[in-house]
Amino acid sequence: MAGGRIPESFISDLLARVDIVDVISPRVDLKRAGREWRGLSPFSNEKTPSFFVSPAKQMYFDFSSGQNGNAIGFLMAYERLDFVEAVEELARQLGLEVPREGGRGGPSRAATAGPLEALETAQRHFEGQLRRSQVAIDYLKRRGVDGATAQAFGIGFAPDSWDSLTRQFSDPRHALAAGLLIARDDDPARGCYDRFRNRLTFPIRDTRGRVIAFGGRTLGVDPAKYLNSPETDLFHKGRQLYGLYEARQAESHPSELFVVEGYMDVVGLARHGIRTAVATLGTATTSDHLHLLFRSTRRVVFCFDGDAAGRRAAWKALEQALPTLGPGREVRFMFLPDGHDPDSLVAEQGVEAWARALEAAQPLSRFLLDSVSAECDLTSPDGRAQLVSRCKPHLDRIEDAATRTAIVDALVPRTRLSHAELESILRGNRAAGAEAGAGGGAERRQKPVGRALQLLLETPALAARVADLEELAQAAQPGVDLLVAVLDHLIEYPDTTAAGLLRDWHDPEQRAILEKLARPQALPPADPDSEFDEIIARLRDRGRRLRVQELLDAAGARELSAGEMAELRALTAARAAAQPRADE
Repeated sequence: MAGGRIPESFISDLLARVDIVDVISPRVDLKRAGREWRGLSPFSNEKTPSFFVSPAKQMYFDFSSGQNGNAIGFLMAYERLDFVEAVEELARQLGLEVPREGGRGGPSRAATAGPLEALETAQRHFEGQLRRSQVAIDYLKRRGVDGATAQAFGIGFAPDSWDSLTRQFSDPRHALAAGLLIARDDDPARGCYDRFRNRLTFPIRDTRGRVIAFGGRTLGVDPAKYLNSPETDLFHKGRQLYGLYEARQAESHPSELFVVEGYMDVVGLARHGIRTAVATLGTATTSDHLHLLFRSTRRVVFCFDGDAAGRRAAWKALEQALPTLGPGREVRFMFLPDGHDPDSLVAEQGVEAWARALEAAQPLSRFLLDSVSAECDLTSPDGRAQLVSRCKPHLDRIEDAATRTAIVDALVPRTRLSHAELESILRGNRAAGAEAGAGGGAERRQKPVGRALQLLLETPALAARVADLEELAQAAQPGVDLLVAVLDHLIEYPDTTAAGLLRDWHDPEQRAILEKLARPQALPPADPDSEFDEIIARLRDRGRRLRVQELLDAAGARELSAGEMAELRALTAARAAAQPRADE
């Protein structure tokens, strides 16, 4: 990822170009509901649709979870992206390159361009060497890997040479930075040599398909059977998954992704038509891995050996998965028969064996409760109390309330307690305190000002109908200063949507008010132009009336100036001509 700050102008332009309905509809089943689109909340486990998307405002509103925002905010919440990643994802959908200004935040574009080019050079070299190595080709054939599969994954070969790749670079700087070469005695001036030698090479790609590192499988006698590139500015093994790019190429939104152990497991499964497997890179599953997986699918299936080591690895994956759980997200654990890895199981017994193993996969809740229950004597009250105590720290790590409740429900029969009793033990008095402190009263506002703001957020072009903001500001009505500020912004930037207005609004308290007013209306106005004009007229009349009273009070204490007398006559005439309805 290139460093530096993304210009605000680019973000505004991006939000102006994108249609939030196009962003959300592939992820949430939406149906037309008047001027909005409606569907089930992707952030809570609801049965009645309370999730709305407004094309006019370019905003989403989730009344179930209380969330709302623009297209960037939705991607951040739904895909678990940070802000920069969400901007880059939207830009990718529109075919735009994200510009950067100077600043901190990671390796610069210049710092990564050279290593990326070196990695591409290495990839071409390794693929060319594979075509010349009968030993490597014979090994792949023995493993059942055909030419098409090898080509799809970019499998190559690093010859048994100290400088086969080194000779491809007149200047080794970028290849060293990419981890392809090693400096002799840690001094590049003394020369370099190849990191990968006599190994099949597996390019590791990022989500954009760029080669950022390599894995290598030895074809000789080497205690290091598998070797990965070292950590670099481009490559962090705890944040990358082998085969994810290829899986997304096979299915853009796969129904499930299988997490297996090694490169050959991914390649072997693909050879038999199972194209949605990925592998961690010689490290335990991390939270970054989970976030990466859930950007692409709603179901993650971990595949482990059925022995003790496999179950320990599964437990570590479960611990990382707990905070990432939420509505529409599912984690399962698939344990393979003794003596088999994914590649050998499918090669020897066919895809039917894989399907049977998947059918027997355990949901996370069952694996969690079975694993903890195995350590407790559930025939005794003390053992059941111990089960609750041991489950509590794991349940506390689950941020999604609906998921946590479902697991507590599954715990009920094992403890012989009611759900309420369990919750009382697990939460103590904190839940009652949290509920008592939640949902404070809405800020009180006069109806005309709030309604005018609501109409403006619905139809920003109404701002052009207001001519004199100074006169309106004299209404001295609660919230009128915010109304005038919004009108001023919309008049200056006539193409602004409600989403753009909220993004640019810097006062957090005012933004919270505007966010509440921007929510979809149960009964949209039949004639928003007339209603808005009438509200503005009433507010203007209030301002005029207050100014008239102010001048009359001054006249009782002193003689008015000629200018003040002229203003008083003009205001009185304007009020008589307008004849607005009485204030509400």
